[in-house]
Amino acid sequence: MKLDDAYANGAYIEGADAYPPRWKSEAQAFRDALGARAQTGVSYGPSKRQVFDFFQPEGVSRGTVIFVHGGYWKAFDASMWSHLGAGALARGWAVAMPSYDLCPDVRIGDITRQIAAAVTKIADRTFGGPIALVGHSAGGHLVCRMTDPLILPSEIRERIKQIVPISPVADLEPLMDTDMNEILRIDAAEAQAESPTNMQPPHGLDVTVWVGADERPAFLEQAEQLARTWGARRVVEEGKHHFDVIDGLTDPDGPMIKALLGLK
Repeated sequence: MKLDDAYANGAYIEGADAYPPRWKSEAQAFRDALGARAQTGVSYGPSKRQVFDFFQPEGVSRGTVIFVHGGYWKAFDASMWSHLGAGALARGWAVAMPSYDLCPDVRIGDITRQIAAAVTKIADRTFGGPIALVGHSAGGHLVCRMTDPLILPSEIRERIKQIVPISPVADLEPLMDTDMNEILRIDAAEAQAESPTNMQPPHGLDVTVWVGADERPAFLEQAEQLARTWGARRVVEEGKHHFDVIDGLTDPDGPMIKALLGLK
């Protein structure tokens, strides 16, 4: 039996079609308001999509948050999500948001390596400060993959203090049984290698798995599985679905930002 319905988010969210244009508009307004503190399209790799946007706080940065967007590894880019940097920026942290090449032009494993290259480039320009990673959906998968000792240099991995995977796709195997896999092309070997639930739990990191209580059961199960496998904290946020669970990143005093920045 195909699992398409299990991973169909928009079909179960009222007004789902209105979200992407709203995100795009809010992101543009956020960048415009920052002016010179917003640097867009910084290259980290050879293709046109291997770029990141960088938002500088007022004064000296306390550290750098890196947000990795979702879209099932086949949609969107960083320009849709700039406004989600508001919470961390207000707390004095710089925020970087990479784009990446999309399936089917590349494989998911290739995207993992691209994000590692982006994190490395961003880390090199932030001169030794702490790094916090946050990603949504497929982006949740990608930030989890950054804890693999084979993915990032140890000196950069050691700077990562907090990770918040939001509604992460942590086990790729079920997606092999969806029509999306005509684009994603996940096979058994890639599902095994790329699933965070198959990784050794990271040590010395504060990991909070975040998911909305009104999400599809598959995402609630994926979040529970990752939290259990990694021994991580799990937050199930009441009243939130897959498209609005990320809104907590805009609130500098909210619990999501506090978890991401290691604040009490």
